[in-house]
Amino acid sequence: MPSKVNSRTSFPTRRWDDVRDADRRLLEALPIAAGIVGRGPDGLYLLQECNAKFVDIIAAPGLSSDERKTGLFDLGPLGDGLRGFFEEDAETREFGCRTSAQVGGRDLAVKLAALASKGDQRRCLMSVVDRTSEVQNERNLRSEMLRDSLTGLANRLAFAETIEAAMATSERSDSHAVLVVDMNRFSRINESLGALTGDELIITFARRLLSALRSGDTLARTGGNEFGILMALPGGLNDALVAADRILEAMMAPFRLSDMEIRVDCAVGCALVGEALGDAEAGFRNAQFAMKKAKLAGVPQVYEPLEASAARHRFSIETDLRRAIENDELTLAFQPLIDLSSGAVAGFEALARWDHATRGPVSPVEFIPVAEESGLILSLGRWALHAAARTMAQWDAKAARTLPIYIGVNVSAIQIARDDLAVAVADALKANGVEGSRFNLELTESAIVQDPRRAGRVLDALKGLHATVAMDDFGTGYSSLAYLQKLPIDVLKIDRSLVTGMMIDPDSVAIIRAVLSLAEALGMKTTAEGIETRELNETLASLGCSTGQGFYYAKPLAPEEALDYWLSRSELAAQA
Repeated sequence: MPSKVNSRTSFPTRRWDDVRDADRRLLEALPIAAGIVGRGPDGLYLLQECNAKFVDIIAAPGLSSDERKTGLFDLGPLGDGLRGFFEEDAETREFGCRTSAQVGGRDLAVKLAALASKGDQRRCLMSVVDRTSEVQNERNLRSEMLRDSLTGLANRLAFAETIEAAMATSERSDSHAVLVVDMNRFSRINESLGALTGDELIITFARRLLSALRSGDTLARTGGNEFGILMALPGGLNDALVAADRILEAMMAPFRLSDMEIRVDCAVGCALVGEALGDAEAGFRNAQFAMKKAKLAGVPQVYEPLEASAARHRFSIETDLRRAIENDELTLAFQPLIDLSSGAVAGFEALARWDHATRGPVSPVEFIPVAEESGLILSLGRWALHAAARTMAQWDAKAARTLPIYIGVNVSAIQIARDDLAVAVADALKANGVEGSRFNLELTESAIVQDPRRAGRVLDALKGLHATVAMDDFGTGYSSLAYLQKLPIDVLKIDRSLVTGMMIDPDSVAIIRAVLSLAEALGMKTTAEGIETRELNETLASLGCSTGQGFYYAKPLAPEEALDYWLSRSELAAQA
């Protein structure tokens, strides 16, 4: 029985002609370009047989038949692929390569498969697929993906790749800088003059930027009216600051668009990038952060890590606060409001408290400004109204009667401006079966000054619900007697800064006397904040202040503790 012949079998010379005839017929029958390559003892690669498709793709035109079959694979990427294949003694191998870096080179997908050897000459079948058109299409598509269609500049993705390449080769953390340039008021120009004029301005602005840069600097359009610049810093950070000044100077001249002249201001932010930074996206974000600071400051700004860290912390607080509001994870604490004439508890001020699962207690001084900045104050305010009304309903149920207690709830200027506050209050009252007279809405002077007419409408609507209104922190802002006369305000709350200093500062005493006299003349009550000593309590009572609150009476209490406190003070007041 004849033995099997595998791909490594060496045929005897008398059968070699038959093998070559079979190889030739097989190659011509293949639908793809293919050839048989042998490697002799001298290490040279010789093309022994091939089909016409292989000649068209691999062999250089103008060569004779013999020239095409010798020395074609001794150099270049094909030779490297063959060398690795034979040295590894592999059965098969696939790789991609380009025949030449010059124009006219072809991109190939190559597959090698071991064949029977002829004596000392090892052989393989090389099949080739010409991927030149496909690769060129991919290059063109990628080029389009990395280019801004309006200006022809690199886009955000290409700019990030450029930053990464610079970071990979940098030897120090301040070797390069990213500048972000933002055109101010572009949206107004676009809306007023139209999109075509806006596009023309973007193109002209980009040309001006290019004229202000050095050779070797990279300019990209990274957003609608935002541009990024990557520049090397042989002279350190000062190079970037000088570049920022050049950019601002270049933009000082008006832009001539059609028959108009437009002056454009821009903000420039700068951040250093280098190996220690971490990634390109972080460097770009840092420059954007500095640019936003520059918009406020009016001059170029350099990224400061501590400020950015604080911004990230605020964003983290915002994210967690949104989740806490949605999951009802906040609570209210209640600070007593004491009737200074009787010593009884007139009501409580509701104060938001947040005990974070991992951060622990988060101060209102930290999360309230974040809520106002992010707009979460609207949902936080509505939550506080419902929580306060629900607490009063629970107190009434526990006491089996309607208690003569009101709760003060703080209202932000943003709620006045952006929310339907009266509807929110009405919803909270209706949901919990509580009368509006037991709500005291506390707002600051700024909530009124920002839009007096809207504030007046909101306060009138609140009075329609029988709620009372207090002006918080009175005496520290820009109070107007006209507002006090026109608006339905029931209570003036004297700021703690005046109260705590009145025992040693005659001016504070004079201001408090004036506020008390003003309130009496306008038919308003008064509440003094920050009472922490017996002397302050007695002095304010003697001056005619209506109510007081502060640590002298009690710190903010949990709902159950607040009810017990009210009961104990009521008993003492009754005994007196």
